[in-house]
Amino acid sequence: QVQLVESGGGLVQAGGSLRLSCAASGRAFSSSAMAWFRQAPGKEREFVAGSRWISTYYADSVKGRFTISRDNAKNTVYLQMNSLKPEDTAVYYCAAGVDSGYVKTKPDEYDFWGQGTEVTVSS
Repeated sequence: QVQLVESGGGLVQAGGSLRLSCAASGRAFSSSAMAWFRQAPGKEREFVAGSRWISTYYADSVKGRFTISRDNAKNTVYLQMNSLKPEDTAVYYCAAGVDSGYVKTKPDEYDFWGQGTEVTVSS
């Protein structure tokens, strides 16, 4: 079992920044694939950013604005979000799964999920 706890969400004005954190426990964090997804009201959960080993991958909508990073010593993955837009408003979820050699982008490819943290970007 893996427990994931997100934090760092909140209300921010357009153009602002937030950093989300996801603390993991229960398995070998450094060998796990980690990702951030988000889900806006009335929409499906969508991939935002993923990390495995030294590879990262981003959705086109956040490329150049968001950065995923991980601190294996702290079993924590981060999502630095800059130049936020109202369309970034969503509940953001951390996910963990088996490293299969590529960055997975579909929700059903991940085995464990956090409870989510809400991000609201005002215009």
